[in-house]
Amino acid sequence: MTALDLSSPVAVVGTGTMGQGIAQVALVAGHVVRLYDTVPGRAREAAAAIGARLDRLVEKNRLAATDRDAARARLLPAERLADLADCTLVVEAVLEQLAAKQDLFRGLEDVVGEDCLLATNTSSLSVTAIGGALRNPGRLVGLHFFNPAPLLPLVEVVSGHATDVTSATRAYETARSWGKTPVACADTPGFIVNRIARPFYAEAFAVYEAQGADPATIDAVLRESGGFRMGAFELTDLIGQDVNESVTHSVWQSFFQDVRFTPSLAQRRLVESGRLGRKTGQGWYDHQADAEPAEPHTAEPHQRPAYVVAEGDLGPASEVLALIREAGIQVREDEEDHGTRLVLPGGGQLALADGQTSVEFRDVVYFDLALDYRKATRIALSASQDTSQQTLSEAIGLFQALGKDVSVIGDVPGMIVARTVARIVDLAHDAVAKGVATEEDVDTAMRLGVNYPLGPFEWSRRLGRMWAYSLLDDLHDRDPSGRYAPSLALYRHSYATEKREGAS
Repeated sequence: MTALDLSSPVAVVGTGTMGQGIAQVALVAGHVVRLYDTVPGRAREAAAAIGARLDRLVEKNRLAATDRDAARARLLPAERLADLADCTLVVEAVLEQLAAKQDLFRGLEDVVGEDCLLATNTSSLSVTAIGGALRNPGRLVGLHFFNPAPLLPLVEVVSGHATDVTSATRAYETARSWGKTPVACADTPGFIVNRIARPFYAEAFAVYEAQGADPATIDAVLRESGGFRMGAFELTDLIGQDVNESVTHSVWQSFFQDVRFTPSLAQRRLVESGRLGRKTGQGWYDHQADAEPAEPHTAEPHQRPAYVVAEGDLGPASEVLALIREAGIQVREDEEDHGTRLVLPGGGQLALADGQTSVEFRDVVYFDLALDYRKATRIALSASQDTSQQTLSEAIGLFQALGKDVSVIGDVPGMIVARTVARIVDLAHDAVAKGVATEEDVDTAMRLGVNYPLGPFEWSRRLGRMWAYSLLDDLHDRDPSGRYAPSLALYRHSYATEKREGAS
């Protein structure tokens, strides 16, 4: 089944921000687009707004004036649902209410032809449940665009339990013909992106709730060490705390209150207080015009150590050894020890976050995972109240000598970046094992949908297959609630690899 022919009219029902964006995408691709809204006059207002955006594209030399004029001629506001009768695709972008969407599609079934493809842009409701009210649910598919639809390339093409393969394929190819990057997904709570992205917010909030660090420091570590475009606190302030929490709550409820998706009490209090982020002027941060920007905790300068003793290659942090040598600090090799730690001159140890806590050991400072230790501009360290000041000072001085800002956080197992990445990797393996999507589509969705620096499986390959499992297993020992229990999919993946390597 191929994409819709450009001669086929497309309808968009619902003329809010998302509906207008989807209409613009189909319009610029070359379709006749009919806009419909139940509120009289809204469709014409939306058509005018889309026309104004096309004008701006011409001003920015992103669209030819002749193409703009042709697109405007193809944009037709509809007064009645019956005006959509000749459309071969209808995309719904109305309120996120199951009954409202079901009523709309039941009405459409009485209007459009049997070969018309029906699509919902829902981000939180079940495509299967929406289609359950239809006479022919096989032609209903999810087309989940991301906001703003004209700019963001990703489209999740969601097959409900009753969706025909031909319908899903036709929707997929149509999205691709519109210049989008589609990914195929089974109907699961949160689809791909909103399911697998939950730990990015949840773990940042958990570190905050444990008083491990303040929002500005956690955000800085996620950006400057983890390579994420934005930190969890600033991103949810941008999205809106109510919107973000609503998605989290929906996924949690849809998974029968699975502890892995438990919402944050701290975020709940923020929403209850009306501090919803940028749109209200206050969220995790103060966004008022005269507010001072929140600064992350950054350690004062410390003296660099004269040398370090390397016990092993530091695993995923092996690049740190090269950086230490380049900084002119002597690295002594301990050929008798096959561990993955550095011994500092005072006798204390420096280790990569592994899901354990500093308080369990005599004198250990942990350092967090980085996407790229060479490019990272900040490193987080964690220590307990029993860690000697000399060891902490030497650890701070070491990373400062490598040109990094250093943030010291509390004794949080798995720290910030490491626990976040491990949980994202775990949920990705779990989703693929359950037939939600392919590894390739998961990586594509997370890179394009939420701008992650790497897809979960790219991260998994870079860090080693046992890395996420081992870290989560250690975290689970310290928090046996089930939140950090590695999935059976990750266990099988890691154990099978270990077994094969052992056999070889």
